[in-house]
Amino acid sequence: MRIVIVGAGVVGASAAFHLSRAGADVTIVDAQRDGRATAAGAGVLCPWLSSSDDEAFYRLYAAGAAYYPNLAGLLAEAGETDLGYRRCGALLVSADAEELDWSERLALRRQTHAPAMGAVRRLSPPETRALFPPLRGDLGGIFIEGGARVDGRRLAAALLRAARRHGAAVVQEHATVRATGGRVTGVEAGGARYAADAVLVCAGAWAMNLLRPLQAHRVVQPQRGQIVHMRLEGADTGAWPIILPPGAHYLVPFEDGRVVAGATRETGSGFDYRVTAGGQAEVLAEALKIAPGLGAATLVETRVGFRPIGPGVRPWLGWVPEVDGLAIGNGLGAAGLTIGPLAGRLLADLVTGQGSLLDLAPFDPGRGQGAQAEGAAALRQAQAGGQDSTTRAGRVCCFLHHTEQLVGIRDHQTRPGDHSEGHTESSPPASG
Repeated sequence: MRIVIVGAGVVGASAAFHLSRAGADVTIVDAQRDGRATAAGAGVLCPWLSSSDDEAFYRLYAAGAAYYPNLAGLLAEAGETDLGYRRCGALLVSADAEELDWSERLALRRQTHAPAMGAVRRLSPPETRALFPPLRGDLGGIFIEGGARVDGRRLAAALLRAARRHGAAVVQEHATVRATGGRVTGVEAGGARYAADAVLVCAGAWAMNLLRPLQAHRVVQPQRGQIVHMRLEGADTGAWPIILPPGAHYLVPFEDGRVVAGATRETGSGFDYRVTAGGQAEVLAEALKIAPGLGAATLVETRVGFRPIGPGVRPWLGWVPEVDGLAIGNGLGAAGLTIGPLAGRLLADLVTGQGSLLDLAPFDPGRGQGAQAEGAAALRQAQAGGQDSTTRAGRVCCFLHHTEQLVGIRDHQTRPGDHSEGHTESSPPASG
């Protein structure tokens, strides 16, 4: 059985790893576009403070964070341990006692069904500042022990190295999906043709360009995010927690004194790959408002990524009804680096006919049109041609457009003092 994956930020790279690990013959083709969101995102993993009232989305979001230890174990078996992943804790901060009360109630309610969340502790301002010294002295906090961070670049690279170790090859080209008579036939890239029984499109903000010629219209718009990296000379920041103030901004510490501040949410930006004065000013102003101690930090770089924004909170994960054998993984919103590795696993299981870890019906690209059944039927027909999908998942070509996604999500219960778009993966909680 031959499978082509078009696009691999963290979603596609994860699908490639899991498929190659299962015995697939994988070819990875990377378009290397500027603005790939996986390469730009800050990587906050703390879904439990999401204010989304969509239960299906929240279950997927929380499952994505819970999947990380499993993924780290699988990658370690493949010799990959440099993921930029650390369970450092997350610290929601505010000077407003009512805001902290609200967040504490939400955290304790979610904790009941989320063992990965770990302990939840209310901290005084001195205790809060002790964990992250640059903070203002009047901020109290809610500490979430299970909060973690991940470096999207290092994670995607590790997934791809592991895929290679399982026999995958890499080609750097742009891709065009081909179909005949309402069924995918393969992908063209760099003058070569890669025949396929099934194609996965995980191309992030560029997905519409691939789907439109197939008459499989899905609206995915790029939203620019600017994320500032700074360095505190001499500071041991590796164990500091993620900082989540009210609103859509955040601070993420990494090793060697690096602190990441984000992020802008520039809807309507198109693919304008620039660092702007206004974007820098916004991010730095929000960072210094809660952590004035960062004023002496050295500016290292500003990363720009295009978040693929779909029409709603729920991503698309599954078969596309318009074209037999075509599946997509896209629209993860602010949860890209949280859900992405699990989404890749779910898509890999889908195309190989394995039992799913989660019910994908709420994320069906056909939304009630029977797409899952049609895609599965197309695969069974391909398998009937004599290929063994369990011992040889076929030739898998993975055309990488590294992606990480952000989108605002709103709660039906307004949080005190919250007048933002909603809390996402790095501000209770948002990732880049």
